Amino acid sequence: MKSAVREKIDVFGLGQCSLDYLVRIPDYPPADTKCEFSEMAIQGGGPVATALVALSRWGLSCAFSGVVGDDEWGKRIKDSLDSEGIDTGGLLIRSNSASQFAFILAEPETGRRTIFWRRPSGPPPSPSEIPCHLLKKAATFHTDGLFIEAALAAARAARESGVTVSVDAGTLREGMLDLARLSDCFIASETFSRSLVGGDDPEGACRKLAELGPRIVGVTLGAEGWVGFAEGRLIRKAACAVEALDTTGCGDVFHAGFIFGLHRKWAYEKCFDFAAWSAAQVSRRLGGRSGIPTGEEMKERRFI
Repeated sequence: MKSAVREKIDVFGLGQCSLDYLVRIPDYPPADTKCEFSEMAIQGGGPVATALVALSRWGLSCAFSGVVGDDEWGKRIKDSLDSEGIDTGGLLIRSNSASQFAFILAEPETGRRTIFWRRPSGPPPSPSEIPCHLLKKAATFHTDGLFIEAALAAARAARESGVTVSVDAGTLREGMLDLARLSDCFIASETFSRSLVGGDDPEGACRKLAELGPRIVGVTLGAEGWVGFAEGRLIRKAACAVEALDTTGCGDVFHAGFIFGLHRKWAYEKCFDFAAWSAAQVSRRLGGRSGIPTGEEMKERRFI
């Protein structure tokens, strides 16, 4: 279905999209040595793009806007979204430029991963390039804030149209706190939390973020779980116990899980619980998309 005739969209996303090469290694090698890997996966990646893939698999209609180059990687990134039923009418293909790419080393024995990545070489989306005809049809706008000028403009347009604004705050970059002021749901990484408050105080980070205006805030803590703050209540829970192979994409799917819960009108605590469980399932497979839980798995855990 063409975006121009689509009556409504559940989630419109603006942010990163990548092609990820992932390999499994026993441990990170010292300099000037060789390291043999035992497994390899090639997948689409990126925080917003992967969140939309999860949401699309769970039955929500999604549209994506971001930047790729006119290279082979850009074609594969677009194909990876098209194949999931995501509307890519807002995807900008920059001429004579390279797409975002990541090479990821996963160390299952230690639970670590190392990401080498390059952002797209073409110009970022400008506010005038936001497909507002898609954004205003959405129930939720989700962004990672990488393209901050466009993200801020889109968030303002979303608020004016009554669209819920959700932010995946991975890094405390310039403009991110302004984005928090425009958001309804602002969930940050542990790295963002530490930068915000100057240390290990996710509860304090939640309270500080809540003062900026979002009705729901949270901090993801990896293997230590999560902290959430909503309706004046602070909640902290441990992570779901799994044997993790690769944590790539866990945060992306955490956000997808929370958005899915909001669309189902669940209580906020259940939204966080489902988000954490979904993220944990992703860690059991190599790459951010292979382990996205299926509808059957969600039914088995009585989430749906």
